[in-house]
Amino acid sequence: MSQPRAIVAGATYLLTRRALRRHLLFRPDAAITQLIVYALAVSAKRYGIRVHALCAMSTHLHIVVTDVEGALPHFLQFFHRLVALGTKAIRAWEGPVWGQEATSVVRLMTRAAVVEKISYTLANPVGAGLVRHAREWPGAKVLVRELGRGVLRAKRPDVYFDPSNPAWPEEAAIALTLPPAVADDDAGAFRREVAVELERQEAEAHASMHCKGLRFLGPDRVRRISPDERATSLEPPRGFNPTFAVGRGHADARKIAAAAVRAFRAAYREALEQWRAGLRTAVFPAETWWMRVFHGASVREPVLVV
Repeated sequence: MSQPRAIVAGATYLLTRRALRRHLLFRPDAAITQLIVYALAVSAKRYGIRVHALCAMSTHLHIVVTDVEGALPHFLQFFHRLVALGTKAIRAWEGPVWGQEATSVVRLMTRAAVVEKISYTLANPVGAGLVRHAREWPGAKVLVRELGRGVLRAKRPDVYFDPSNPAWPEEAAIALTLPPAVADDDAGAFRREVAVELERQEAEAHASMHCKGLRFLGPDRVRRISPDERATSLEPPRGFNPTFAVGRGHADARKIAAAAVRAFRAAYREALEQWRAGLRTAVFPAETWWMRVFHGASVREPVLVV
């Protein structure tokens, strides 16, 4: 049984989901880029999701968002369904698109965590040995200069989306907003922090490639790889799935966040045991989502921090 997860309205997350068995189904080309951007814009608008950063790798997607209305599970279900069905049509793919692993949802608890994870998202193609610099990635992405002021925009794909259905506009767009941890008058400093961290992560990737005697594949060769292929690079097993990040050097914030997760899970399990025993007056902790939405369970009011 998976661990219960608090769904917090207003929280910022790094979201990651991987294609089935590392198939290169999202290999960057015009059609797949259009699909991902369009699906993201439509889904984010529907569920009140604010988008901060994006990088669509060939085997997986990274997105940094803020869940304004506490509707993240609905957004993920809707967005991933659109991407899967569109990808099946574009690639003439039979069978599942997504791997069996659940979506990685990492709550970013501090500004430092936001900076590090947005930089990680942008630097992903460099860390994978595909391009020397993040800006060279030919797939759907966000550039540092676009953070908090760019717009993701795409025409309706020719596949899957019925032009007669008003749910699918001819063009969809979503503005890239600043995360809540960043004030509007601090946007320039924030972009500079991301640029510095991105440069650090790129330098680490360059050093690693040099030590291994490897060369970056380059954007042209990335585009020519068949989407029917699978990634063959060695990837260590992912045994640990974090639920939050605080950034380097924030030990106190990590302790506080870990204690909050433990407290939520303990209160959830206690309420769930009561519910299973037939006590429908059981009260679940604040930010409980599944039991509240699908079973009408009572949930405690969140504690307001002034």
